[in-house]
Amino acid sequence: MGDHGIFGPRSVTWRVMGEPILLVGGIRALLMQGLHPRAMRGVLQNSALMDPNEAWSRFVRTTEFVRVRTYGTRAEVERAGRRVRKIHAKLTAHDPDTGTTFRLDEPDALRWVHVGEVDSYLSVARRAGVRLTDDEADTFVAEWRRAAEVVGLRAEEVPGSVAELRAYIDAERPGLRFVPEAAHPLRLSLNAPLPVLLTPLKPAMPALTLLAFATLPRWARRLYGLPATPVGDLWATATLRTLHTGIGLVPGHVLHSPAARRAQRIMAA
Repeated sequence: MGDHGIFGPRSVTWRVMGEPILLVGGIRALLMQGLHPRAMRGVLQNSALMDPNEAWSRFVRTTEFVRVRTYGTRAEVERAGRRVRKIHAKLTAHDPDTGTTFRLDEPDALRWVHVGEVDSYLSVARRAGVRLTDDEADTFVAEWRRAAEVVGLRAEEVPGSVAELRAYIDAERPGLRFVPEAAHPLRLSLNAPLPVLLTPLKPAMPALTLLAFATLPRWARRLYGLPATPVGDLWATATLRTLHTGIGLVPGHVLHSPAARRAQRIMAA
């Protein structure tokens, strides 16, 4: 049978995450993460995310972690997860709103990052035209409880259905905002030098970032100080569908890591 990791070829996750349009979902996930004050400050105070020379390199590393977690063997997933958990357990950050110091592996922030990922991938996929029934969408959310365990959360600590996902986001909204010490991600996309893997996308990256912003809920766009209208929603959906159906969004050497190619061979067998 072989080791197909934590999801496997019969999962909804493998089918959804193999779509090139999910690059937009990955950018959207980071934008969702940036609206949780503690999650954002944890990143700001412990990484080079806001250094224009390092911002997109970090995005590539994060993307590679997602690929390994999705398509890697159980041993590969455990190694990647152990590395991330070890890093988070060592790091702390200061919350100027409360005057307290907090650990980066606190469940509240990790849970928001997880939910931002799941919501972003699912929302972008469905709006782009990836065919998913409501039951399959629920299955996708439930499957990603396994991904939450990789970073140190318990499965029961995160949503297990689309309804639970939406309820959690609604409950968190009063505490969300964009912290003033963070550089605006759209400005970063215009100025930051790209790593080698993303160099072919340089002309398109500002547009992709703008599209990722447009796929956010209207309330999230407002928190970033951007326009939020129904027309913007329609534009985002139409653009996603056009890209999904008519354009190869990412060059093959970026999209198809060894883990992803292995998954494709398994699914084709």
